[in-house]
Amino acid sequence: MKNKILLFIPMYNCEKQIVRVLGQLTDEVCEYLSEVIIINNRSTDNGEQAVQDYLKERNLPIKATLFRNDDNYGLGGSHKVAFKYAMDNGFDYVILLHGDDQGDISNILPYLKTGEYENYDCFLGARFIKGSKLQGYSKFRTFGNVVYNTLFSIGCGYKVYDLGSGLNMYNTNILKNQFYYKYKDNLVFNYCMVMGQAYYKHKVKFFPIIWREDDQVSNVKMVNQAMVVLKLLGSFIVNKKKFIEGEHRDRIIDNYTAQVVYTNQQ
Repeated sequence: MKNKILLFIPMYNCEKQIVRVLGQLTDEVCEYLSEVIIINNRSTDNGEQAVQDYLKERNLPIKATLFRNDDNYGLGGSHKVAFKYAMDNGFDYVILLHGDDQGDISNILPYLKTGEYENYDCFLGARFIKGSKLQGYSKFRTFGNVVYNTLFSIGCGYKVYDLGSGLNMYNTNILKNQFYYKYKDNLVFNYCMVMGQAYYKHKVKFFPIIWREDDQVSNVKMVNQAMVVLKLLGSFIVNKKKFIEGEHRDRIIDNYTAQVVYTNQQ
């Protein structure tokens, strides 16, 4: 039977890029997807209107729904909204594709065609693996990422090629215990996922992607985040069980909720 696959696109102040991301949803891509959700994390630009205009103008062959978070949950919080939606609605897999048009869903298409992703719990796009291509990415940042990937590989006990590229696929079976729920709600969420995957011994596969930076605005404060991430990795290495069971959020949220703004299928 065909797998039920959800595509989740987080959106935050990327009005210029989000339409280009939606433009990646060709008929060929949609053939392997069951539904698309765009989750707006309380953006202050006109991204919501851009999404609605696009969905009204283009007749996608699958259901596409725009959600707005009930609060600013951060990127990690938007993941939690999407993961809950995927499990509540019986999806087998969920794909994450960032809304800032740095990655391209066509990079995962060959694996959707062959079904290779079915052999893994986490099928992750990687910018720093053989076969990947970086456009507009400095050598300094590349070096920094490679160093961190190496540190996480040592700490986690498996080869890590990327700590969060913005194009990832997860089997919803691994999400049912909500191991990720107490992870940080900001951009560090992806780093926590890498450590959680190690602890629970998820089957992980990295695949090469094309990554570009043109008109995107990064929300990463590099020095501050670097220190936070090193501290997290250190606490994980010292006591893995305590890290996994611990509370990492700066603000406790009992329920991550969002409201439907628009859907192309009533």
